[in-house]
Amino acid sequence: MHNSERLVALRRTHFQKRLPLNQQVINLAGHIDTHAFLRNPASHNIFLYLTEYVKVFSEYWFKTSSNTIRILDWGCGKGHISFLMREMGVQITSCDVHATDDSAFGQITPIIDKASLTVVPLEHPYLLPFSDASFDVVLSFGVLEHVPNDLASLGEIHRVLRPSGLFLCFFLPYYFSWTQRLAHLRGDFYHDRLYSKKMVKDLLKQTNFELLDLWHRQLLPKNRISYANYHVFESVDQWLTENTPFKYTGTNIEFVAFKS
Repeated sequence: MHNSERLVALRRTHFQKRLPLNQQVINLAGHIDTHAFLRNPASHNIFLYLTEYVKVFSEYWFKTSSNTIRILDWGCGKGHISFLMREMGVQITSCDVHATDDSAFGQITPIIDKASLTVVPLEHPYLLPFSDASFDVVLSFGVLEHVPNDLASLGEIHRVLRPSGLFLCFFLPYYFSWTQRLAHLRGDFYHDRLYSKKMVKDLLKQTNFELLDLWHRQLLPKNRISYANYHVFESVDQWLTENTPFKYTGTNIEFVAFKS
């Protein structure tokens, strides 16, 4: 039996840490418009505490140091997650679909190029070019909602994970989110598929994952808006999505599951 209270406390503690901005990421991203969110402290900060949480949770779960943990950055995009994880000393493998506008192969990728990150191309809509049980952890930073077949993709992720391996999913757009619904009203269907908690639980059950923790995050937008005292703002936002009914209108639901 897993101590759910301990897992929730671990998340809350590391989400609240006040980490300094990573100047290397900012410098590598440069002044390209598509990377502006990495220059915005409010959004940059999110990636810092989420990647630290991945490291700490993985070390806690596997009872080992991070440099022995094999992590797959599934759909690595601009490469900032892979870069941050590599800086933490984990064994990171980056992959992405071969040709779409949002993938590592379909956009300008200064972080990947300047930091010499190797990206494994994915040629199939969901099949992964990795052996069974190749990884301890698979990450989805805003990826699952964009794949053509989320159920088949989760099945492949299950295959490439070791027994008891972790799947951490972040930025999954929430069905009742006010920001997602407003985007749809404006004709922006970048997130055309929205998820409820029941949908997540059904997908995990069908693919033999066991849910460990699921939470709401990000009530207010951060990518394009800069906030003074962004650490305080983040703390308030997190408190609202943990302790008030406003969480049911937040932007994302996120979760950790393991291969059962």
